Amino acid sequence: MKIKRIVLPFVILGVGVGSFLGLSSMRKPPEEKPQEDVVPIVAVKDVTLGSLSLDVSSYGVMQPKYETQLIAQVSGQIVKLSDTFVRGGFVEKGELLAQIDPSDYEAALVDAEATLASAQAALELEKAQGKVAEREWQRIKDTSPTELSLRKPQLAQEMARVKAAEAAVKRARRNLQRTKIVAPYDALVADRNVGLGAVVGMGNPMGTVMSIANGEIRLPVANNQLRFLKNQGVGSSVTLTSDQAASGQSWQGKVVRSEGVIDNQSRMSYLVVEVTDPYALQQQKSPLKFGTYLNASIDGIKVEDAALVPRHLVLDQQVAIMNGDDALEYRQVNILRQQGKSVVVDQGLNNGDRIITSALDYPLAGMKLAILSDDVDSPLDAESDENETQVALGDN
Repeated sequence: MKIKRIVLPFVILGVGVGSFLGLSSMRKPPEEKPQEDVVPIVAVKDVTLGSLSLDVSSYGVMQPKYETQLIAQVSGQIVKLSDTFVRGGFVEKGELLAQIDPSDYEAALVDAEATLASAQAALELEKAQGKVAEREWQRIKDTSPTELSLRKPQLAQEMARVKAAEAAVKRARRNLQRTKIVAPYDALVADRNVGLGAVVGMGNPMGTVMSIANGEIRLPVANNQLRFLKNQGVGSSVTLTSDQAASGQSWQGKVVRSEGVIDNQSRMSYLVVEVTDPYALQQQKSPLKFGTYLNASIDGIKVEDAALVPRHLVLDQQVAIMNGDDALEYRQVNILRQQGKSVVVDQGLNNGDRIITSALDYPLAGMKLAILSDDVDSPLDAESDENETQVALGDN
């Protein structure tokens, strides 16, 4: 019995080991799977640095440099109107626009001239009488002649009458001249307030004309944009475009002055742009009509070795790039300014740098990357401003 108790456990253990070995020999080994490449694939854009002009955009409405309301300076009936004195008509400097009946003013001029002639004759007579009185007093040697004896007061009085008559002639001649309403400069007629045969009084408005030699546009510019303009913008060239004009149509202007104050409501500074011959009467180009809404691009300073980077690719002044070792690197950049959907970067990037433009699930600085070859050939330079690809920079 003791022998059985000792041997039985060994027998049972042997049977179990044998069964395990038999079953193990019947099991098939697991299939080996090929090792997967887990290197993230990204799209990149090559950086090309170049010269970039930091133009400043603005907007405004075309207005005449001079606008004048014609006012009647004498009273009378309108007896003549020019065919060009109509709304939208072009008139030349000195051109007769309207004529007030001059009959009464011609008669007043004749009367004033006659009064002047009479005063001049009386003055000559008084001068002669004064000389006669002086010769008579020269014969008397015992006493001195007085001013009255020599008729000097009478002479002064006649001289004053002549001056008054001359002033009356000038006034009558000026009133006669004012019966003619003439254009003060080459102009476009904005409106006309009188008709043929109408009677106007002194101070009645006749119409309004606008100078066509020069036009002006007030451009609002934010104060933080003035630093990108030379001399605060004064003297800079401006390119003007309009959505209402044909595609590709533009006009050139020049900033002639700054208004020198900041608007209380908009907090903007205003630059005044002048356009020569806006209605193209002296040159072959499309007219720029008064009242046109315009988009303006003011020539700004130029920076060297700069690039436009899509705004969404920059996070906390950093850009994700694929370095020479095909690894993820976060590059610190200096943003000079925002320009549309992009930012201007002038420091931190070099020619040939590959900016990552695709999303990364778990970005980590130094991780290996692979390039999506289809997007390698599209460079990112100072001329590219449209890139809608989104990127997740993550935390580095």
